[in-house]
Amino acid sequence: MLIRNVRPWGGEAADVELEGDRIVAIRPHAGAHGRPVGSAPEAQATGAEELDGRGRLLLPSFSDVHVHLDSTRIGLPFREHTGGAGVWAMMLNDRKNWRHAEVPLPERVAGTLERMIAYGTTRVRSFAQIDVDAGLEKFEAVLAAREKYAHAAEVQIMAFPQAGLLIEPGTIDLLEESLKLGATVMGGIDPCQLDRDPVKHLDVVFDLAQKYDVDIDIHLHEPGQLAVFSAELVCERVRALGMQGRVTLSHAYELGAVSEAVTAAMMEQMAELDISWTTIAPARTAPQFNLAAMSAAGIRVGLGQDGQRDYWSPYGNADLLDRTWQLAFTHQLRRDEDIAHCAAIATIGGASIMDRNVPRLTGVADRPGLEVGDRADLLLCPGETVTSAIMDREADRTVVHDGRVVAEGLHVS
Repeated sequence: MLIRNVRPWGGEAADVELEGDRIVAIRPHAGAHGRPVGSAPEAQATGAEELDGRGRLLLPSFSDVHVHLDSTRIGLPFREHTGGAGVWAMMLNDRKNWRHAEVPLPERVAGTLERMIAYGTTRVRSFAQIDVDAGLEKFEAVLAAREKYAHAAEVQIMAFPQAGLLIEPGTIDLLEESLKLGATVMGGIDPCQLDRDPVKHLDVVFDLAQKYDVDIDIHLHEPGQLAVFSAELVCERVRALGMQGRVTLSHAYELGAVSEAVTAAMMEQMAELDISWTTIAPARTAPQFNLAAMSAAGIRVGLGQDGQRDYWSPYGNADLLDRTWQLAFTHQLRRDEDIAHCAAIATIGGASIMDRNVPRLTGVADRPGLEVGDRADLLLCPGETVTSAIMDREADRTVVHDGRVVAEGLHVS
């Protein structure tokens, strides 16, 4: 494919040549006579499918690395929010209602994934809640959606113990069964506050991850020093078991709020052990990790939508460009460079968590993902600059996955 007249990361107009699933050439945009503007004639791709970029921005496609596809109500009527306070009360609210939605679970999971792709997300790490209530039903719905849209997106599935590992007998066996059936990430959640046995909880998480050679992603909602304690236990295991580069902490906002010294020490450990962090850009009055400092330290940072209009919250609309705006807004960023850094986090930042061979961001000015040799997962969208695209979030988008167009104008092909 030859993509004509696009502006990589908002730069000068270029023609981008793809071969298979890779970018193989980037040239100044050729004019009407096929000659690169302002330069001598060069060989152009012949016989290739051509895509007119119409002067739009070219970005790497989005990577949503923290989404609960298994609980989505995207596309369904809004309903009154009935959840209580805290993780356990919200989980029970989901458990009470998820089977009774207007559309069967497999259809709404697939429909939400389709909408995410249409908006420009081609890399997804989705949680699949596994417990004695849902069994493997939610996992199977996410697995079916992954298979249905394998041509349009890469989907990793996390075996996620939303109700804890130790509270309800039988949970661990179900989690292991999901890993046998194709789950690619092992989940954990609040080792101290929920299961109240952090040693046993983390033993199970790390043992299963090592047994099935999968990554780990741990939800950490715990407050203050309790969150620090749990995170330090995670770091100890990563170091002792040689699992550097295989572990992510999700949420974990309190690690940035206890004190400057504690935050600095935690960031140092995360960088040393290549422990990544995913955020959903929540509204917080307390401090949280500084995005620029995280990238400068070499910590992989990714973005996700979390739940989407589900039984936990009415927020979320499948558009990670919206959540990129929210990331910049909640971190009170105003400079163009800092806001564009949020787009780098939402795209290649997340990709580097899903695939550790993808280099991590090196700082706020790093704009990777659009070089010769990079994977041809791309988003064309309107915008004078990257910042303006984030502010305006227009619908005229073309999505490319592994070198082929998979969505146009918010419709998946």
